[in-house]
Amino acid sequence: MSAPSPTPPDAPVMPTAHLPGSTYRLQLHRDFDFAAARRVLPYLKRLGVTDVYLSPIWTSTPGSTHGYDVTDHSQVNPELGGMGGLKRLSARARELGLGLIVDFVPNHMGIQGGHNPYWEDVLTHGQASRYAHFFDISWRPLKRALDGKVLLPLLGDQYGRVLERHELVLERDGPVFTLRYWERRLPISPKSLAGLLTGASEKLPARTADLTRAELASIARSVANLPRSTARDLTDDDREERAQEMEVMTRRLGALLDASRPMRDALDATIAETNADPLRLDALISEQNYRLAFWKVASEEINYRRFFDINDLAALRMEDWRVFEWAHRTLFALLRDGVLQGVRLDHTDGLYDPAGYFRALQEGAAAALGVPGGPELPVYVVAEKILEPGETLPESWAIHGTTGYDFLAQLGGVFVDGANEDDLSAIYRRFTGDRLSYGEHLYRGKHLIQRVSLPGEVNVLTEHLESLAEADLGSRDFTLSTLRGAVREVIASFPVYRTYIRSDGQRESGDNAKIAHAVRDARAHNLREGQPLDPSVFGFLEGVLTLDSPDGRVRANDADFALKFQQLTGPVTAKGAEDTAFYRYGRLLSLNEVGGDPALFGTPPRTFHAMARQRAERWPHAMLASSTHDTKRGEDTRARISVLSEIPQAWGVFLNASAPLLLALSQDQELGRAPSALDKYVLLQTVLGAYPLDAEGGALPDDFAPRMAAYMVKAAREAKLRTSWASPQEDYEAVLEAFVPALLADAAFMARLRELHDRISPYGAQNSVSAALVRLSAPGVPDTYQGSEGWNQSLVDPDNRRPVDYATLSRRVARLERRHDLGVARALLERYATGEIKTMITWAALRARADHPELFAHGTYRAIDAGKYVLAFAREHAGQVAVTVAPRLTLTLTRERTPWALGEAWGTRQLTLPGPGTYVNALTGERLRVRSGKVPLAKVLEDFPAALLLRR
Repeated sequence: MSAPSPTPPDAPVMPTAHLPGSTYRLQLHRDFDFAAARRVLPYLKRLGVTDVYLSPIWTSTPGSTHGYDVTDHSQVNPELGGMGGLKRLSARARELGLGLIVDFVPNHMGIQGGHNPYWEDVLTHGQASRYAHFFDISWRPLKRALDGKVLLPLLGDQYGRVLERHELVLERDGPVFTLRYWERRLPISPKSLAGLLTGASEKLPARTADLTRAELASIARSVANLPRSTARDLTDDDREERAQEMEVMTRRLGALLDASRPMRDALDATIAETNADPLRLDALISEQNYRLAFWKVASEEINYRRFFDINDLAALRMEDWRVFEWAHRTLFALLRDGVLQGVRLDHTDGLYDPAGYFRALQEGAAAALGVPGGPELPVYVVAEKILEPGETLPESWAIHGTTGYDFLAQLGGVFVDGANEDDLSAIYRRFTGDRLSYGEHLYRGKHLIQRVSLPGEVNVLTEHLESLAEADLGSRDFTLSTLRGAVREVIASFPVYRTYIRSDGQRESGDNAKIAHAVRDARAHNLREGQPLDPSVFGFLEGVLTLDSPDGRVRANDADFALKFQQLTGPVTAKGAEDTAFYRYGRLLSLNEVGGDPALFGTPPRTFHAMARQRAERWPHAMLASSTHDTKRGEDTRARISVLSEIPQAWGVFLNASAPLLLALSQDQELGRAPSALDKYVLLQTVLGAYPLDAEGGALPDDFAPRMAAYMVKAAREAKLRTSWASPQEDYEAVLEAFVPALLADAAFMARLRELHDRISPYGAQNSVSAALVRLSAPGVPDTYQGSEGWNQSLVDPDNRRPVDYATLSRRVARLERRHDLGVARALLERYATGEIKTMITWAALRARADHPELFAHGTYRAIDAGKYVLAFAREHAGQVAVTVAPRLTLTLTRERTPWALGEAWGTRQLTLPGPGTYVNALTGERLRVRSGKVPLAKVLEDFPAALLLRR
């Protein structure tokens, strides 16, 4: 990959990249645009963040609520306010001393509804399109009917039935022809117009002027003589010339139609005859650069790479320097002009060469900023990357770290009591009947995704591998079926999302070992199958994946296969884990979170400390997340569910007491009782975690039951056991939708639910307060997802994108600015259900960061051992010291005698501070004079259940 050339060595010394101290994520859409974001900037400044972090700002599918379906990377979304609105937002942010970080989507584009001009051009011109190189399309797939075509699986029924029902209609708007399928209008290939124009010529009245006939004949000949759209030897110049010729011919035809009524009538009559005859219309459709198909065939026959299994999101070939330069031109201009100060990168594991992309991005930014390239990073960049347990981020990457899913999982696990794993596991197995481990669910989920959601991608990859096998005498006898089986088995056994081997043979340390691990496990799984594959096929595949050729040289075809294989393991793992196994294995839902591994029952403090220390040393500016637009549950929903790990027996009692009602509300269906035991188990955890803390008198808001029902339908579809997105089972979903409100309307059940809610509520709030404090003081850049400075008891999207009440939040901060002391902190603790206590923690910690920026940006990390019930650590830099004291497992500590772990609850436990001196608790204003460095926890946490101690 190439990028804009960096400036010469004698260029001015490069300024240090803007590094945020803390960020706040805003979800933009047409109902919350740049102008709305501009209005909340003063509040965010007062809250204490340094940078505002925006969801994608690029033109996307009209009405998009998230912005990840970008249709044009070169344009700022007009629905959000366009370039002008963005610049006004940026100017206001600069006035307030805030930076702007933007979410960039390099992996894919939205292609739905005809709104993407580049995709539409490819559909019009096929391989002859100026933008054919934009998309990862297999133009010569095994299915020869797709040779030179793009499969478009957008029909609601079999193609022949749709055709017979006349749901496909050829239409004309001036000189532009389209094929309409309901609201979708598809472009028509220019060459296929020759027959229409010839047919129209035959219908012209005899008295039609010779000039009209001659012009029409000339246009028809020009169209017929266009280079074939399936030609594979066209240069970029050829494609540009072809496009220009089409523009000229379109103008000529338009002028002819404007000038001649007989011509219009003849052409419209020809179109009408074509529409009336299904065979004739089919002949026209068969000449297009796409093949229309029933949407259900997409997964198996799709021949363009997608974002996961979403047909409306087509993957980009960002490894092509032409695509890279086009896609980043506007981004670099915005960085150059100071409109933006940083970039968050979405789904980088889908890229062909992530390491090369990161370097090209930094070099392009350097060129735009007019600074020299080199090892220094000119722009702040974080990348979305899921790290499996034990996996580390490659240090060679030209980024500042991840977007924080690794931290999210590590932190969330701290509040799970690992000592009770066996008890909770037994309860889960008894209730649901599920005897599989999470690892087995994941393995099955990855196989399911390859068979049902992504078989087309697997087929394309297998065909590529077959061509490599054919070229080798030792492997040419492997059948296509054998090779496909090996590919599926190795991907299902892959221990991480992907490896990072590059086309020149470079790789990250450990990549070969990860491939060997996958192959070893694949062989073991294969031996247990009834009809095992030839074992030698795994050795062949391993050699290709590691680029292990007999002569020691990297073969280009092998490298291309290995890199494309890497692009597939990530989506399969993501879909198999996050969107399948996470919904099939419901032991403790707070662990089923993006970035996490539900098999790991909690994070021991020593593990958290080790990871935090590593982040301080290697990735001090990585983002720290606790809720995002992609999380399955809001951070405070998870925090409350985690309390169940401390009281498995009470949870079991609640389940047993609810069982008769759950059975009574169930219905018999062909595949068993509905809802399933798993869905009931998931529902009960969900309603407990999302039960509003501020429900007045225990009354639930009107939207609670509909939210829970909508969530349960989505969860059941993701699990793919009794219903799915690909094949929704209306009967089962109807039972689910009726079951939820019926359950929540039962007085006895609600009394039990409120009793359990009241019992765990303060301890869940303690988990939330402690987690927020750790996120805001640990090494890294803490991010606050919109509204999460108050309670975030949301569920998976779209529930986590509900509007935020910034007016109320602003009033809270205004009150804190007027008065903030121990009295205020205690008062907010008493009414913790309002969420003001979390707002105070966020505001106070961010203010401490603002007052000590060097300490929190560069401070070392030292774990403090204060016993099982506290996560404590010190940050130190140039004589400055900050100590975080965050209680955990407080229900167990207090034995429920008090709602908060204060004073005497800590007994004789001691906290060892970095040294003597006067410490001020930034959360309450309390002063603590320490003579020897040791201080009783009962003193530190005497009046408030958390502390951020700053040594004066």
